[in-house]
Order: sequence, then C-alpha cells, then structure tokens
Amino acid sequence: MDTTDPNIVFDDEGICNHCEEYKNIRAAHSYMGEQSDNTFNSLISKIKAKGKNKNYDCVVGLSGGIDSSYVAYIAKKNGLRVLGVHMDNGWNSEEAVQNIKNIAKILDIDYESHVLDWEEFKDIQLAFLKASIPEADTPTDIAILSSLHRIASKYGINYILSGGNFATEGILPKYWHYNAKDLTYFQTIQNTFGTKRIKSFPTFGFRSEMYFKLILNIKMIYLLNYIPFDKSEAVKILEKEINWKNYGPKHHESQYTAFIQSYYLYKKFNIDYRKATLSSQICAGTISRPEALKILQTKPYDDSKIAKEIEYIAKKLGITKESLSEIIDSEPKWYVEFSNDEKWLNYVYNTYRKVFKKEKLGNF
Repeated sequence: MDTTDPNIVFDDEGICNHCEEYKNIRAAHSYMGEQSDNTFNSLISKIKAKGKNKNYDCVVGLSGGIDSSYVAYIAKKNGLRVLGVHMDNGWNSEEAVQNIKNIAKILDIDYESHVLDWEEFKDIQLAFLKASIPEADTPTDIAILSSLHRIASKYGINYILSGGNFATEGILPKYWHYNAKDLTYFQTIQNTFGTKRIKSFPTFGFRSEMYFKLILNIKMIYLLNYIPFDKSEAVKILEKEINWKNYGPKHHESQYTAFIQSYYLYKKFNIDYRKATLSSQICAGTISRPEALKILQTKPYDDSKIAKEIEYIAKKLGITKESLSEIIDSEPKWYVEFSNDEKWLNYVYNTYRKVFKKEKLGNF
C-alpha cells in the first residue's frame, strides 16, 4: 500500500496502518488452525439446526467468481442444503455464466436469479460515473446485498454465506471504496447526476440491514475465514470438481467491474486495486512482498484490448466513447465531497459491535 490512499499512515519502521489493523484486529478472525476448525464445525451444525424443517439451510450468492464458487462447494461438501442466488446486473462474462450453471448442475443445488431493470440500473451506473468518484461499482454491491437478504427472508433462511474473506480482501481503503450501505450517499449521487426516478432498484441501507439482522435474525457468514483458504488451490479444486472456467484477475467475472477496477480507477485516480489484494495476501502469508512487487510492475489492464473494452462499455451504457473518455479525464472527486452519513453510521455500527461483541461468527 502507498499514498494513493490519502488516509494512509506509516510508523517509524515504514509499516502502514493497514498492516497494523490487519495484524491487531483482522488476523484474530482469520484461520487459526484447530480453533478455527472447531468454530467451523460448530457453525455448520448451527446452520443445519436452524434450517431444520425448512427447504434450505443457507443462501450462497453466486457470481461465477472463485470465492463465491468455492463457498458453494465447501457448503455442499459439508452437507448444507444450499440455495444459490445470482444478482444479474447485465454485465456477466461468458465464463461467469457458465461457472454459475456448472455450480448449480454439478453440485445439485437450487438456484434463483434476481435480474435488475436494465434501463434503471444503467442510469444509476451513469450517475456514479458522472459523479467522478471511485465508487463507480457501488450500485452492484448494494443490489447484491439487497437481493441476498430479500431471498433469504422469502424462504425463512437465517444464514447467508458470503465469499468475502480476509485472505484476499482484508485490506481496502475507505477512500477507494466507501460504505455501500450509506443510503444518503447513494441518493445524493443519484439525485444529482441521475435522470430517472428509482422505482425497482433494490436499495440496502442501515435500517434495512438492522431489520434483516435483528428482526428476521438473518446473519451474513464469511465462511472462508474459518478454513485454510488458498486461492490457487481453490481454483485447482473448482476446475477439477465443477469444470470451473478462469475469467482472469479478481472480480473480472463481471465485465463492468473488470473495467472499473483495472482501468477506470487506475487512469482516473491512480488506484491500482491489486495493491489492496496483494497486501491482504502478504498479511495472510499466501504471497511474498517481492512476488507482489513483481506483479505490480505490469499494468492492471491489457493495452491491446482496452480500446475494444472502452467501446463496449460506452455502447452498453448508451454513451459515446468520447463521453466516457471525458468522464475518465474529469477531475477526481471523493465521497467526502458529497452528502453522506459517515459520522452517524460509524457511531451506530460501533455501538452495535459493542452490544453484540460476543457474536463474532459474522464479523468481516
């Protein structure tokens, strides 16, 4: 990590606050051998007990990516009755679509897809692009959270198993990706830069989250934190067991996410998203710092393909290549420049953590 995170702080030994936070806080919830094994087995038993007399034990969000695919595989392998859920925002890569089909068929799990209204969602995405902020892909994150919780509620399921994990996602600066649950921030961006009144888009703010958590007792569990998760080994298993197809770097199962993380953020904000992922892997001990630095010597995007990608993205969004280029070249802005509920949400979430500090299974 470096000063492309405006909030980064280094100590006298050159160690940054992200590594310190990982070591002092996040590492305590990562895989810890026998202790984690026991927690994992206890969790599986608890999920099965809650699912008794229901059609399903848990919901697993499926993107076709490595992490969510592996969660579905592990859940099924441990005897859980899984309901797969995919939030379809219209940007799936061909490999991701095939991976989802293979997961459902080969693992023999039921599967539902929540398809967004394309014209409405396109307007929201354009609003976030025009706002000139790093959170260009936040609308997708919001829709995923909402879809998973709504479908869990529909079937009376108490557990959602997420592919989020500390091994590859433990480090992510707030300035690179501000809180997707800040509904005030979302509404400010859409009201300022959007052209449509939102009617069907599944929003997911703090009040919705608390309703699902506290009233409906739906918990989000990050299963990969409780097992020895190595991404390269997970890929080998998935390729062998479910004929999983590789789509490229992390989160590139979505064509839009691939563009945002590899090109838009890099060109507009000088943000190389790989730095956060690789830093997380260094802290988790799955890659060395010299290996990570060697990877960063290359660009995050392919020069020979980017022109076609820009043309495709612009055409699908209904704008010209020139308009998209103007957005990318415009002055960068950050979440602090728009109305948001950061202070209030920090207070509420800190209070929530203190009240429910003994319940650690869902922490991420």
